[in-house]
Amino acid sequence: MNDPRAGTAPRPVDYVWAAARIGIGWIFLWAFLDKTFGWGLATPAGKAWISGGSPTTGFLKGTGENALGVFFSSLAGHLWVDWLFMLGLLGIGVALILGAGMRIAAVTGAVLLVFMWAAELPLANNPFLDEHLIYAIVLAGLALAGAGDTFGIGRMWGRTALVRSYPVLK
Repeated sequence: MNDPRAGTAPRPVDYVWAAARIGIGWIFLWAFLDKTFGWGLATPAGKAWISGGSPTTGFLKGTGENALGVFFSSLAGHLWVDWLFMLGLLGIGVALILGAGMRIAAVTGAVLLVFMWAAELPLANNPFLDEHLIYAIVLAGLALAGAGDTFGIGRMWGRTALVRSYPVLK
């Protein structure tokens, strides 16, 4: 699979995509870190994951009155949901910051964001659109733009034997 941009200098738009990639990656990674260690911004220390707290309970239990609240609140606090959520935050955040595995990070990040959007329906401030859907759209753009190649290891990652054998990992 030939990369038509291989060996060319980054364009100004590539720097914008790289900044968006790193910024959204930091949002995912920060959520993981704060929920794990309870640094007191969104998660108090006593409710940190390492202190026995559930990273999904607060958000999911708060969806009970929403359109899909019965489903989402039933997931709150289950060990497998907590682990899946936290591994997702960590994996998506690290992949975006590094610029490797952009396709998988974009798809899994978009799925997570769409689930969070659906859990909040009906939305309080807009009939349909909120930041979860906007971030999901930007994630698709990041993957399609090859945003991992600028200020990231995407180009190097793409040349590995593993990724050449399984292009979905790019």
